[in-house]
This record gives sequence, C-alpha cells and structure tokens, in this order.
Amino acid sequence: MSPSLWIFLVVVTLIAGSVLQSRWLILSATALGAWLLIAYSWKRLALAKVIFQHRWRYRRGFPGEEITIKVTVENQKPLPLTWLRVTEPWPHQVFPEKDDEKRSYTVEQNELASLYALRPKQRITRQLKLELGERGVYKIGPATLESGDPFGFFSTQREQGTVEEITVFPRLLPFSNLGLRSNDPFGERSSKRRLFFDQNLPIGVRPYHPEDDFRRIHWSASARTGELQVKEYQPVSTRVMMVGLNVLTTAKPWLGTRRNLMEQLISTAASICYQGVNDGYAVGLVSNGCLTHADHPFILPPNRSPDQLATLLHALAAVTPYTSASFEAYLLNVMSKVPYGATLVLITGLNSDTLWATLQRLMKYRPVITLISLDETPPPKIQNVNMVHLPYLEGEMGT
Repeated sequence: MSPSLWIFLVVVTLIAGSVLQSRWLILSATALGAWLLIAYSWKRLALAKVIFQHRWRYRRGFPGEEITIKVTVENQKPLPLTWLRVTEPWPHQVFPEKDDEKRSYTVEQNELASLYALRPKQRITRQLKLELGERGVYKIGPATLESGDPFGFFSTQREQGTVEEITVFPRLLPFSNLGLRSNDPFGERSSKRRLFFDQNLPIGVRPYHPEDDFRRIHWSASARTGELQVKEYQPVSTRVMMVGLNVLTTAKPWLGTRRNLMEQLISTAASICYQGVNDGYAVGLVSNGCLTHADHPFILPPNRSPDQLATLLHALAAVTPYTSASFEAYLLNVMSKVPYGATLVLITGLNSDTLWATLQRLMKYRPVITLISLDETPPPKIQNVNMVHLPYLEGEMGT
C-alpha cells in the first residue's frame, strides 16, 4: 500500500473511534500511526550510506576460461539493514555458475538478484565465478538497490554504480591449421625488398639519381636550385603487418549473415594477430565490420605498444556483422595510413572479381601480400600473392 492509503486508514480509524467512543479503535489508530511513522522514517534512511561495488581481477579472457569477481556490500550507518535486494542486468554469456548452491541469486529475464541482511557497520563480500561463453563485449550494471522498513510497509530503491564491461576474446586457432608455410608464414622472406622508405616521414631533399622514382621529384626545390631534386624519406627496416578482415559472409548483405563462418573469420584474424605480435611484427588491423555501438568501419594502425595485442583482440571481440562500406573500397581508402612496405594479410569468406582487381592494384605498392580465403570456391592464382585456401564447411567451427 502507498503511504497515502496508510494515512487514510489511520485517519478513518481514529475518526471512527472518536465517533463510537471506542478506546480500542483510538489506541489501534495511534499505535498504527506510530508504527507508520517509524517505518517511513526507517525507509528514508534504509539506503543511506549503503555501498555496493564490484572488485575485478580480470575483465577479459577467452571462451571457456573462468574469472572471478568479488561483490561487496557495506552498511556504513549505525542503523541495521533488515533486508536488501540487489538486481543487476547480466548477460547469459558470462553468467555466474548456476550449479553453485552457495550463491543466493535467481535468474529472471537475464538478471542477477541477490538478497542481503546487514548489521550496523557490516560489510559482506561474496565471490562469483564467471565462465566466459561466446565472443563479445558485454555490459553489466548499473545495480538497482531496493530496501525498506523491517515491517514491510514501505520500500525504496535507487541505482548505484556504473556500466562495466567484460570482454570475451575470439577463440584462437592452432597456427598450424591456417595453412601457412612454417618456415615463411607470411611470405616476407621471398620479397626482394627488405628496406623501405616511409613516405609519411620525409627527412629532406637530395639531387636526382637515374634510378630514382619519378614520383619522388620535389618540384619546388628543383625550381629553386635549377636542378632536379628528389624527396628523401626515413628508411624503415622493422617488420610491420596489417591484417585485413572482411566480415561479409554472403554476396548480398541483405541475405543475412552466416554466423559460424563469421566467427571462423574473426578467429582466423585473431590467430594471425597473435602470431604476428609474437614474431616481432608491429601489427595493425582494418575491417569493414562495425564495432559494437558504432556505425562505421575501423582501422587500428600498426603499433609496437605492449598493449597492442589486447587492443587488437578487444576490437575483434567487438566486431559485428553490420557493414557500411565494401571491404575492397575501404581497404584502398586506408592504405595511405599503412607504412609503405608493410606485410598485408587479408582474410575473407567471399571470393569476388572486385577483390582480385584490388589485389592487383595493391601489388604495385605492397610487395608482400597473403590472402586467406574461407570460400568454398578456390581463389585464382595471382602472381606474387600468397594464396591460402581454407574452405569452411558448416560445423567446423574451432578446427
């Protein structure tokens, strides 16, 4: 009942007792009014100085792994908390173990509900075990705290905490299953050029030599000196890799998505990124797939940061099948952001004439290209392109 109804009941009882000159009704109304006053005051103070928080050790992992989370509830006021209900939105893919009898929760519409009773200045800590399921970035919280008076007359609730994320990385495949050469997996050793000049890092000009590329001529400097001058760039000898992921799994986007094929594509890309970082490459990632809560494709430039692998895997965990640009057009558009001479590893589930034409264009500026195709149709042989055909059949996920 609402407070107004309780007050109405007290007033009616008090008036009836006065009219009927019934001391019992008057005492009952007075006692009920006192109880309501105490209960209402208790309700207003119930959630004051109540702290609820999560304590994480890890917030990310691979499918099948188990992580733990400590849930802490603290009552910092001198008034006891006879009951407290905490409800949190919680995705099924990372839900706490349901067979743990020590946990006090129920599952209702993908929510985690817990009940507590706290003495004054008491803190309760519970540990939940989460088994990570499907790839993705999942949001937890905020929590809804509900409490009230010990008599059950009134209740109050409020939200506490912020939205927190748990990341489930893509499943990594055995590198030997990717069909790449064990002695030269990315075809870099067969490349005749090992030293490149990064056109994004000019360091000066020098006189023209007959072997210089005509596109390197610096026309302004040539006009000032009266002799042909060419741009000098910073030489780059470190190994750089750019992984390209095409998330389209059907010829027409409106035909839907082959979910298992997409997961296999993402797992293949994750495995390539993992192996590249371990082999000492500065690895980057480009994809026509949109990230969660985004509406455009993305690019992660190559980087040697210690956190780069985690960044790459987090991006692959958040990739969705939604696309707003064709893979080939977006790939050509972002090539200016990729260091010249970087090794390209492209992963696709669809073979198309547009893709072959794009590879022909890229070969003019990217001497080391590997294409991993999961299409059932074998890709054609393109000169100087390392073709790997791994036809995907439904039911082969994770092989």
